[in-house]
Amino acid sequence: MSGTSSDEARDIAEVPAVEVINTVAVHLLSAAAVKCGLADDPESQLDLDEARKLINALAGLVTASAPELGDHHARALRDGLRTVQLAFREASHFPDEPGKGPGEKWTGPVN
Repeated sequence: MSGTSSDEARDIAEVPAVEVINTVAVHLLSAAAVKCGLADDPESQLDLDEARKLINALAGLVTASAPELGDHHARALRDGLRTVQLAFREASHFPDEPGKGPGEKWTGPVN
């Protein structure tokens, strides 16, 4: 193992699990928002196939980790998740049936 990998492992060992989970969730949320067309960048392209994958992963992570995150963090992530779910539905030319959209397996129908 190189010195850099060892340093990175030591650094990550010092980060609380809630912070790691929150950071990963924010990255998934940001990527999903871009893929749903919510980016400020006019050059970004809508990619609902990629957005669906990201939203599914985010929904699973948020749902599974909510009890560990505490109300403040969990609520903020759920709100962000709902925003990208609604953006996905709005951007889709053929919206999924209620309860069948990305992440709705874990969150229930989003209206």
